[in-house]
Amino acid sequence: MSSLVRWLPQSLMGRLSLVMLAGVLVTQIVGNLIWASQLRSRAEVDTRSAAVYLGHSASNTIRFFRSLPPNYRPLIIQQFRDMGGTRFFVNIDTAEVPVREISPDALADAAKAGVLATLKADLPQLPGFKLGFAWPDQLTVSNDGIKITELPDNWVQHILLIQPRPAPVLVIQTELEPGNWLYLATLMPNPYFLSSIHPLSAEQLVLQGLSLAVVLLLLIGVVLRSITKPLAMLSEAAEAFGQDERTPELPASGSHEVLTTARAFGAMRQRIQKYLEDRERLFISISHDLRTPITRLKLRSELLDDDALRGEFEEDLDELDMMVKGALQTVKDSDIHENPTEVRLDSMIHRMVRGARLSGHVVQYANTGLTVRAKPLALKRAIGNLLDNALFYGERAEISVAREEAWLVIRVRDHGPGVPEDALASLFEPRVRLVHGRERNEGGMGLGLGIARSIVQAHGGQLLLENHPEGGLLASIRLPA
Repeated sequence: MSSLVRWLPQSLMGRLSLVMLAGVLVTQIVGNLIWASQLRSRAEVDTRSAAVYLGHSASNTIRFFRSLPPNYRPLIIQQFRDMGGTRFFVNIDTAEVPVREISPDALADAAKAGVLATLKADLPQLPGFKLGFAWPDQLTVSNDGIKITELPDNWVQHILLIQPRPAPVLVIQTELEPGNWLYLATLMPNPYFLSSIHPLSAEQLVLQGLSLAVVLLLLIGVVLRSITKPLAMLSEAAEAFGQDERTPELPASGSHEVLTTARAFGAMRQRIQKYLEDRERLFISISHDLRTPITRLKLRSELLDDDALRGEFEEDLDELDMMVKGALQTVKDSDIHENPTEVRLDSMIHRMVRGARLSGHVVQYANTGLTVRAKPLALKRAIGNLLDNALFYGERAEISVAREEAWLVIRVRDHGPGVPEDALASLFEPRVRLVHGRERNEGGMGLGLGIARSIVQAHGGQLLLENHPEGGLLASIRLPA
């Protein structure tokens, strides 16, 4: 079951097209089966009726030739051939003529059975009858091996040979007297009765294929596109809003469900936008409202005579000030309102590398000439946070950029002690710092990795952390190329 699902189209339009194609095909197959069954029943009834009619005609002809003296029969046969327009090709032979019959067929067998039953009922005094269907090009009409195709056209044209394609010929033979066999050859009233039960001829298959293609093109091109286009517009709008880009127009037409979903999405977008604006105003207010009393408390603490008490006050105020700064930094670093553009990574990273080297750090980077579509300031802040962590906690840092299939990967590696495997997942949590990190950078708040991951995820990418096989921590930013 899972392998079948894996082979199904992933898009809604592809799956609807597949379901529609399967439905039309099943409908045509079932319709053809029902039609074939009806044709078979009708053909069997028509064949039995035609066999009875043909049997009576043959019995009258046999009865007529039995009534003639044997020496008159060739003269009458010659007159029949000269006049034309008769149903039967007639010949007199000295023995039964072998007939090379057609392939076994149920309808042909039913026709022979009907003709034979009628002949036996009309002529019970005759010893027996030999019946068989043969194709004209394989039909022999006399003991000396003469075939129908060797006879004059006026003898057999329109009696046994018809256009545009040959039809099977019914041969009836009976012994009138010892040594005198009457040979009758004719076509059925419906010469092509054997093909009447086969509804799927080549022409019909081509016609059904063309009709199926036209129906599917109309359904896919008009109906399915009208269903899936509003959904695609809604998907693009959701993706753009998730990446803080300019949101495309929402679909204004489509089914009731699509329009309801679009209105719900528009209302949700407005609520989220209002929430973000309210949050930004809230943190600005916090910054304004808390910094003033914190500064005032610091000034008042200077007036305390008790050194121990003053130290405790200053320590608590410093901690409170750091918490406010950390909260504001989180909002400031993760909410960067700018438009995506093509970013030349070489120039951006080289500026950060030069700044780090001026501060006495060792950073390695080689030009790649690669670009990526991103928010420049946000991406710079994410890479900067990773580089700062690498320089704080490692001896030196290495930055590399590479394109890997559908991703552009920016790697920042340090040469520090690395991170325990069970602690990697917790590094993105705010204010989570390992022991060696606290020892080397006492003023940090442990927000850098969380901010970097939020920025990368807003770009539709991933931030992965792992220990390098040769030591140190390796941070990888994977962005859609």
